[in-house]
Amino acid sequence: MSLEISGLHVDVETEDGPKEILKGVDLTINPGEVHAIMGPNGSGKSTLAYSLAGHPKYHITSGTVTLDGTPLNELTVDERARAGLFLAMQYPVEVPGVSTANFLRTAKTALDGEAPKVRTWVKEVNAAMQELGLDDSFTSRSLNEGFSGGEKKRAEIVQLQLLQPKYAILDETDSGLDIDALRVVADGVNRYTAQGDRGVLLITHYTRILNYIKPDFVHVYVDGRVVTEGGPELAQKLEETGYDSYIAAARANA
Repeated sequence: MSLEISGLHVDVETEDGPKEILKGVDLTINPGEVHAIMGPNGSGKSTLAYSLAGHPKYHITSGTVTLDGTPLNELTVDERARAGLFLAMQYPVEVPGVSTANFLRTAKTALDGEAPKVRTWVKEVNAAMQELGLDDSFTSRSLNEGFSGGEKKRAEIVQLQLLQPKYAILDETDSGLDIDALRVVADGVNRYTAQGDRGVLLITHYTRILNYIKPDFVHVYVDGRVVTEGGPELAQKLEETGYDSYIAAARANA
């Protein structure tokens, strides 16, 4: 049982036609593991996230992605979510006219096949909001509309806690957060992973979030592929040396 990515090549639609962004990604995330993907801007990290989630502008041209043995290539976006995949977006979308409370309840119902019990569900929502530093008024506001950048990121982790996917992809969830918000968000992710059977793919530029969310594996991602990997010590090396040597090596091998 795992989220397994094998030989993944992905094109993205551009004004000039399809452009290959992912150039053979291999990565396996087992339940209970936290994998951090680190790399420079423009290396294709968000493309990987969107491709796994099923964004229509990203086309898998070869390779496979399976979630607990189920091929994701053949599933629609909502089917991937029901299979247990979750994406916390780098830039959460504002949805005017849809309250946060209605969105959460609708999503939970769609995933479980039945509506949650009102009394217990309201308590769970309020508890999750409180743990992420959002007061109850956010439930009646339109999803992400008028939220600050940090509030949007906290709301994404509220969804993570309430929907309880098998595998979570966190696409630069740390971007735009001050140190207090970073700790709150990291605590929310750690509560999710503490259950022991959840897998996380954490995409980030910086090591600071890894001071609070300890990865089991760190992968360096350059030019659409994983170029090296290791344990948490690799993140510390990147903090000291940066990505230049990996970029140079990737260009030399291109």
